[in-house]
Amino acid sequence: MATGTLTLQRPGKAMAQNTYGFGVRMGNWNEDVYLEEDLMKDFIEKRDKGELLIQRNRRVKETLLRPMQLSVSEDGYVHNGDHIMLVNPDHPEIEADLFLSGDLSLCLTPDEIRAQLSDKFEVPCSLSAAPTKIPVSRNTFIISSADGEVTPGQVLRYGQHFRLGITGVFEDKTLYLSSEHRTPLKLSKRSCLQEVYLTDEISYLNCWQAAFPDPQLRLEYEGFPVPANCKILINHCPTNRGLAAHRHLFLRTYFGKEVEVAAHTHLDPHKVEKPRNHWMLVTGSPRKDSPTMLDVHQPPVENTRTLGQATSPRAQ
Repeated sequence: MATGTLTLQRPGKAMAQNTYGFGVRMGNWNEDVYLEEDLMKDFIEKRDKGELLIQRNRRVKETLLRPMQLSVSEDGYVHNGDHIMLVNPDHPEIEADLFLSGDLSLCLTPDEIRAQLSDKFEVPCSLSAAPTKIPVSRNTFIISSADGEVTPGQVLRYGQHFRLGITGVFEDKTLYLSSEHRTPLKLSKRSCLQEVYLTDEISYLNCWQAAFPDPQLRLEYEGFPVPANCKILINHCPTNRGLAAHRHLFLRTYFGKEVEVAAHTHLDPHKVEKPRNHWMLVTGSPRKDSPTMLDVHQPPVENTRTLGQATSPRAQ
């Protein structure tokens, strides 16, 4: 009777014979290698042409955040040709619990998606109000008269038509602050009121005028110089709507959370414009430690300027 021996084999040894090392190529390995090479070639080509998303973002920020120099007012008034900032002074928003506090400056706001797809900003451009006190290319405006007879350097007066333009974004064109009657297809994003935008076309739609905040003294101040760094009203000439900053209506912009700007006159029960319509034409500071007059303490008599001082020979 034949006898035999039974040999047992460990399971781990049989399974170890079927594993593959790191260098073994499986599946469509040749196709994967070519795909990786094509992706690297596309990346290098876009990098050399400056078409990468991070490169576009860097150029957009360099263009819109370029430091600017504001004009320094020697006589305390605003002149044609001055570089200024439009600032809505800080005030509590009574009608809303959540709002953006602080001094808000009027800023150019490009479309977030279009700015990443193209290096050039599309016209017309949107506007917003942001809590920044540093003059840069997106919030620095130049004052130009809408009347061709006015020469640069002449004092701006209440009731005079003027334009507000941005020159630091495009080298060959100026974007003017404009507005027009609202339509179902053209209105502000949050409040659905009259839209405010920037355009390079010169027309009557970008004509504005300054008005004294107190309605009882408004007619008396008509024709007198506009003081710098003081509260005034900026009204749109074609529609007679006041420029307003809505601190309680937030916008998601390319630079973060900002608020909406529209053309609408907000009146209280006494028929007086609310702080939403108050603006300051902020000029540069002669001090080296502060770029604007916002950081300089204003005298307590800034809003009690007499008519005799306004008609002095220095203001002519």
